[in-house]
Amino acid sequence: MIKIDNSFIEVTSQKAKQSPRKRMNYNFHPLPDDRLQRMLNAMEPGTYVQPHKHENPDKVEAFFCLRGRLLVVEYSPDGEIIDHILLDSRTGNFGCEIPARTWHSIISLEAGSVAYEVKDGPYDPAVDKNFAPWAPKEGEAGCDEFIHKVLQQTGLSNNNF
Repeated sequence: MIKIDNSFIEVTSQKAKQSPRKRMNYNFHPLPDDRLQRMLNAMEPGTYVQPHKHENPDKVEAFFCLRGRLLVVEYSPDGEIIDHILLDSRTGNFGCEIPARTWHSIISLEAGSVAYEVKDGPYDPAVDKNFAPWAPKEGEAGCDEFIHKVLQQTGLSNNNF
């Protein structure tokens, strides 16, 4: 049995804080070709997850907030926000499921935020994600501006990260 408690979460969270990308996964699935991918996804404010979708192969993805606050956003094919949820276990917004072929991203709003993520496998980095052409790539100029724009459009622009 793997026990997911505060100590376990804190180890992954500390690794995210030390990472240049400001995020860190802990995989529960032993192999990338497992049919069900299960992981902790620790994210610090300011990390950038480029909007993407899982298509060809189609994959469903779910996020459950264990600690902190995370904004999950769905986009139209041209990059307009069509839905969002602020995940925060303290307010009763525990999780969400993203259908296959749906543009989405996740934004950390609080230090120490950790999600439990479940996604169809297998994991092949060459075909796992289709990145949105209308959003900057990770590490490119404009990532912070993109995050600020999304926060403003979802009414969360007063959050600092």
